Amino acid sequence: MAREIVLDTETTGFEPREGHRLVELACLEIEDFIPTGRTFHCYIDPLRDMPPEAEKVHGLSADFLRGKPRFEAPEVVDAFLDFVGDAPIVAHNAAFDRTFINFELGLCGRVEIIEHRWVDTLVLARARFPGMANSLDALCRRFKISLTDREKHGALIDARLLADVYLELKGGRERRLELAPAMVAQAVGAARQASYGARPRPLTVVASDLERERHAAFVRDVVKSDLLWKKHGL
Repeated sequence: MAREIVLDTETTGFEPREGHRLVELACLEIEDFIPTGRTFHCYIDPLRDMPPEAEKVHGLSADFLRGKPRFEAPEVVDAFLDFVGDAPIVAHNAAFDRTFINFELGLCGRVEIIEHRWVDTLVLARARFPGMANSLDALCRRFKISLTDREKHGALIDARLLADVYLELKGGRERRLELAPAMVAQAVGAARQASYGARPRPLTVVASDLERERHAAFVRDVVKSDLLWKKHGL
């Protein structure tokens, strides 16, 4: 089965080289475009203030994040890398998330996640809907994916929304109705085996002598042929 990881992040700003840091990280596992229910999620202490414009987007304050584990803590970096494994990573505007993830990995001496492992749903959306708005919100509205549970941006809820968007971009909900070639062959084989043959046990005769006499008279006088009954041994 094809395993992929849908990922989303929240940060203090746009550019780690300007001192901005990761504050929330969420991953959701999918196999063959269907969520498995396995997730990874954590909040991260950025060891800095939270700009008001960033807090308006995700609602995470410096007070809330203070004391949360740092990215280099084993329960963050090790758990994240173990969860992701060697699977492709799906993200919307993947360059943004990749830059922050690799910056944090570099700070704690870990190997970066190389670019070719990332699948960018923004690139997929622009190829499918050129010239149209292709933000995550716009794609959810276009695919009729509910946004009712999303008051602010949050990494875990956005990862779940993105998984639904990714499914639509890769072929839609119809994928769940597709039959694999092996399943089709199995169904055809079963249908062929279902052809009628002789009964393993003859049916018990329950008609009385009088009923059989009346039936013979009906065949003789009305149907005027007993070929059908003789064919079946009656």
